[in-house]
Amino acid sequence: MNSGFVELLMRVIQPHLAVLPVLLPAFTAMVLLLVGDRNESLRLRRRIALASAAIGGLIVLKLALDANADVLRVYRVGDWPAPFGIVLVVDRLSALMLLLTQAIALPVLLYASGGWDSHGRHFHALFQFQLMGLNGAFVTGDLFNLFVFFEILLIASYVLLAHGQGRERFRVGVQYVAINLAASALFLIGVALIYATVGTLNMADLAQRVPRVTGDDAVVLKAAALILLVVFGVKAALLPLCLWLPATYAAASAPVAALFAIMTKVGVYSIVRVHGVIFGDAAGAAALVVEPWLLPLALATGVFAVFGVLAANTLPRLVAYLTVASVGTILAAIGLFTTLAWSAAFYYMAHSTLVIAALFLLVELVAAQRGDAADRLEPGAPVAQPVLLGLMLLLAAASSAGLPPLPGFIGKLMVLQASSGHAAQAWIWTVVLSVGFLTLIGLARAGSLLFWSVRPELAGTGNAAGASPRLLAATLSLLAAGVAMSVLAGPLKRYTDAAAEQLADRDAYARAVLGGEGVRTTQPYVFPRPATDSDEGGH
Repeated sequence: MNSGFVELLMRVIQPHLAVLPVLLPAFTAMVLLLVGDRNESLRLRRRIALASAAIGGLIVLKLALDANADVLRVYRVGDWPAPFGIVLVVDRLSALMLLLTQAIALPVLLYASGGWDSHGRHFHALFQFQLMGLNGAFVTGDLFNLFVFFEILLIASYVLLAHGQGRERFRVGVQYVAINLAASALFLIGVALIYATVGTLNMADLAQRVPRVTGDDAVVLKAAALILLVVFGVKAALLPLCLWLPATYAAASAPVAALFAIMTKVGVYSIVRVHGVIFGDAAGAAALVVEPWLLPLALATGVFAVFGVLAANTLPRLVAYLTVASVGTILAAIGLFTTLAWSAAFYYMAHSTLVIAALFLLVELVAAQRGDAADRLEPGAPVAQPVLLGLMLLLAAASSAGLPPLPGFIGKLMVLQASSGHAAQAWIWTVVLSVGFLTLIGLARAGSLLFWSVRPELAGTGNAAGASPRLLAATLSLLAAGVAMSVLAGPLKRYTDAAAEQLADRDAYARAVLGGEGVRTTQPYVFPRPATDSDEGGH
């Protein structure tokens, strides 16, 4: 009877898997708000939030496995046909981003449950709304709903940034809100220009219609594309639109900053979807309109960020600059506009997000044990766990800098290989290798101050909370996920290769979203080859 119930439940859920990553955190947040914010309900709220994140992880793992089997899920809300209704699409890239989000969310929630969630009101509800916005941005199939999910995740992030209060958080919070409100206004302007010119905002439909636009309308489309590059550049932290990020991320609490590590990737993801696909090489008069801008700005972002790493006077600010540096490397690969480079970007993006999230948590573990020196890069009290924390920092630093055989090295090597033969190859190699070398120097400097340049007379003045097994387990799980990317480098690279190829096949994507059932694409549907009998039931 139990097996029959499970089978029935799966049969009911299966058609709706694509929308569950959005609905699950939304309903969880509402339940958490109904539970209330009293101290006596804190343990219940933690259990609900962790259970929801765990279930969400299983859902997105199923979506990723299906995507790896060439299942492209299309969910039409209200059963309205695209492009007239709201459509959610889960392809390989969407599934990868969903899985990455959940892989960060669960450890971060576990870490926050160690005490940070009690420093302010409604932490877990806000966290779930943030997940709703992130997941929605990764599965939406049209530009307007991308804007809607942007606003959901931003509104939640405004409050999470100030969670726990403090003068510095309020100060940077005002700047953060002002910058993102301006970006949101530009987003609406760009979307309005596209709709006025093409008459649709469905991404699959846009990819089909944009190539047919010529004359003055093409000029308007180019202007809209450049406006959207500014918007996504703010979200992704692309120079010169990244100046807000170091102070903002450094001021946030450790679990919030760790979750924010995925937020810059929403901007990167949007650049790929909009400028790589809709305004890609098949976009006619508006093809590759951002190409002259994206690669130089990405390389400049990496250079700017690594000097910030060298100049940082606190650990959180150093890690914040590492976030910007990673975005520079990712967008440099995206800016090459080849499937090989995109595959490298996706692999490196997954690695860098996991490592940076782990570093934000590790920063607080170290700072809690250093007494008055806290997170400042100056001699302080010796930490209570020098070997464990030192090895954790060494592992994260080596991967961030790109030392073999860690995934940072593999990702950067893929980027360098993808740039072979490109006109800017010399610049790309110089910047990527220099940024990696200077990152290693910056992190080595930080490590020497934290673990070698200590003041023994201050021993025992730190906070033992930094040694909590719960906090260590959450941080180690993120570092372990990064190491697993090295062990599974072959299958992951095949996945990212296929994800990049799938993005390039605009016609197959359009047929899945706009035509007929379009729920499942088998291998011959995405990569043409002679049909076989085994394919008959695949559509």
